Amino acid sequence: MIEFDEKNMRMVLKLVYYGPAQSGKTTNLLSLHDLLNQDGRGELMMLDTTEDRTIYFDLLPFFYVAPGGMKIKLKVYTVPGQVRHDATRKAVLQRADGVVFVADSQTSQMTNNFESFDNLEQNLKLVGLEIERTPLVLQFNKRDLGDIVGEDDIRAAWSPSGLPVLMASAIKGDGVLETFRDVLERTFDNVNARYCLTARYGVDRDDFLTAILRPV
Repeated sequence: MIEFDEKNMRMVLKLVYYGPAQSGKTTNLLSLHDLLNQDGRGELMMLDTTEDRTIYFDLLPFFYVAPGGMKIKLKVYTVPGQVRHDATRKAVLQRADGVVFVADSQTSQMTNNFESFDNLEQNLKLVGLEIERTPLVLQFNKRDLGDIVGEDDIRAAWSPSGLPVLMASAIKGDGVLETFRDVLERTFDNVNARYCLTARYGVDRDDFLTAILRPV
């Protein structure tokens, strides 16, 4: 559902971090804010509920300009995990070009992870997106905690999905950039296949990734 203005050579890509409540979606984005170079990115914005939990989060829209003049704006959002905010989740998920599902590695949260992923599948359909055609990456966060499910067990449980699975501790910054790079690569490849960004507009994949992923 890319926003593309061919006449003015402008494109907006949207990534959404989805997952159960308190799995670390906002922590991922705050960590990205700290890890990535500030050049070419906008302001960090948050809107919270009365419980001080994030409803909407727009991470620094990033800006990239290709040598041929194509301008790409990358916007990154999180959604609220609480069940009662499902309408907000659907609204933020609309027109998503890539999704990161942030799961909680704690043993006590496995049921919540599956339920939240089912909710993601349902909401993708409701907003007119196909999960099979949407770049999607799974991140199991909170690997720094004690009572967590082992990596082998996680991969055994989720490998049938065919989706990439990454391990992370967002609060420590571990696995955050790797997750972001993975979904960004898949999103670019998906968009490039549809709009021929490289062939028609000279947008180089490596140049695009390097511009966005520059560390502080």
